[in-house]
Amino acid sequence: CVIVITKRMISRFRLLGRDEIEEIHSSTLHILEKVGVEVRNENALRLLKENGCEVEGRRVRIPEELAKECLKKAPSKIELYSRDGDRRLIIGGDNVVYNPGSAAIYFLDSETGEIRRGTSRDLERLVRLADALEHIKAQSTAIVPSDVPDVVADLYRLYIVLRNSDKPIITGAFSKRGLIDMAEMLNAAVGGPEELRRRPRAIFDCCPTSPLTWGDVAAQNLIDLAERGIPAEIISGPHIGATSPATLAGTLVQSNAETLVGIVITQLRRAGAPVIYGGGPVLFDMRYATERIGAIESVMMACAVAEIGKYYGLPTHSYLGESDSKVIDGQCCFESAIGIIMAALAGVNVVSGPGMLASENCQSLEKLVIDDELCAMAYRLLEGVDVDEETLALDVIEKVGPGGHYLGERHTMKHFRRERYIPSDVVCRLTLDAWKKAGSKDIIARARERVEKLLREHQPKPMPKERTQALEEVVNSIFKRYNL
Repeated sequence: CVIVITKRMISRFRLLGRDEIEEIHSSTLHILEKVGVEVRNENALRLLKENGCEVEGRRVRIPEELAKECLKKAPSKIELYSRDGDRRLIIGGDNVVYNPGSAAIYFLDSETGEIRRGTSRDLERLVRLADALEHIKAQSTAIVPSDVPDVVADLYRLYIVLRNSDKPIITGAFSKRGLIDMAEMLNAAVGGPEELRRRPRAIFDCCPTSPLTWGDVAAQNLIDLAERGIPAEIISGPHIGATSPATLAGTLVQSNAETLVGIVITQLRRAGAPVIYGGGPVLFDMRYATERIGAIESVMMACAVAEIGKYYGLPTHSYLGESDSKVIDGQCCFESAIGIIMAALAGVNVVSGPGMLASENCQSLEKLVIDDELCAMAYRLLEGVDVDEETLALDVIEKVGPGGHYLGERHTMKHFRRERYIPSDVVCRLTLDAWKKAGSKDIIARARERVEKLLREHQPKPMPKERTQALEEVVNSIFKRYNL
């Protein structure tokens, strides 16, 4: 079963012209060759030096031709599979896949309204909810559980997802050993390393440190992922004006340089290794010394990053659909809506963020079901207006004529569901009187009811018994190693 997320009927939104992207590209190559980047991993330094890079201590300068050669080797699309391998998403082109953002520390408690540290139980509920939502196409290891020892927090998130959903996964490791352990867990869950290489089930985020630095853990993760054929999603996240230039164009040059270094490392380790061109440059608010992920400039940068990735012919990623608000309110909804719609129009392939509040630090079940409606509307927007002899409806218009109605026409019965997205009860379309009779509920109350209903009624697809046993054995051996 191949899931193609969008049928493109409308023109894609663009912030940058081709000549402007080429200027950013040439400026990036200049930075890589003349300024260089700092790489804090010995294996990556050795790999870069052996392939013609100038290495002085940890400073690496990458020749222009090597960067261009590595860009050509990276694949233009990635096939990402469900846990059991029976469905796949095409990551590339203008396909759009929405997933909850990853690694939030906090959780908005549905009962108390309090923002508190997230737990493994919170993550389990969020994963089961995301599994039930039609327009959230992939899972994320969305919460770092506070009730789990830090040394296994990254892999335990993955364990919870694998046990509670069969959707493809966006994840990431917190350490070098953590990635190895998580790969072993995936091997057990899907039937071995060759099966995982042939049909990847997860994408791993790898993040450089701005400005112009690749840390020890992130660089080693890139190498280990390339060896195993597991897709790496490179996410540069500079703060505009703080850890990158105050100008948007300057930040794009720096972000691009950081991302290209990651691509070079993966392709030098294994030509053709799957990699996603990602990024999330965010506005730094000089008034409060905070990142503003819901700012329009942050949305613009996320879309511009995707345009640069498309210029290179690579699958793309951005963080969009989050909000800086700490509650589900007007700000939360308009910031999330702008991000989700713009991601669709820009054709971002992997969109992380639905469900997130507090500048990517907090997850909310209610916000996730609201954002699922926004994602559905974005998908409908991408379908555009279908114009042909049937949809122009000339014969029906002639038949009904002036003063008639279309409610009883066969044409209406045939097309009214095809032409529109019909939302859940989270979106209120009642008359004023009917809304009052139904209890005058606001969107938060309606969202909470839908959360409860889906968690009560939806049953995720269980993992096959032999795979469950294999996964449990791997996890138990990891815990034993740490005396847990």
